[in-house]
Amino acid sequence: MLRRLIPCVTLLALTGCTLLQPPAEPDKREPINAPEAPGTNGPFAHAIKVGKQLYCSGQIGINPATGDLVIGDIQEETRQVLKNLGAVLRAAGMDYGDVVKATVFLTDINDYKLMNEAYSEFLGESKPARETVQVVRLPREAHVEISCIAVKVETP
Repeated sequence: MLRRLIPCVTLLALTGCTLLQPPAEPDKREPINAPEAPGTNGPFAHAIKVGKQLYCSGQIGINPATGDLVIGDIQEETRQVLKNLGAVLRAAGMDYGDVVKATVFLTDINDYKLMNEAYSEFLGESKPARETVQVVRLPREAHVEISCIAVKVETP
């Protein structure tokens, strides 16, 4: 009888039997508000963190020090957007390398190439999945808005 039981116990040990482990706590929904990013002007948080995942609201090119939209070309505006997004990531204990998905909204798809050059300065190494779409209008007459999803992956 013992000979029949040993393979079963070994199999449970190798497959990581969860019957003997306490149930995992459910992930909590945690609003993230980044003091270094421009304040939100609506009923939403800068981001929501659930476990190791972070869902970031869209950012536009507002200078947090002045509250004004950056005036200049699409590259300057894109850089400010990504600085703001970086502040949100840092407030959640993450960085650009944790971004797995980004969405870019442009009011003029002809700005794609120049926006992409500035975007690459911040996210070029990590190369997250992304889509870029043209929209009719953005808040405060911005020309670009970017949102993202990040996941904190523990490295051994």
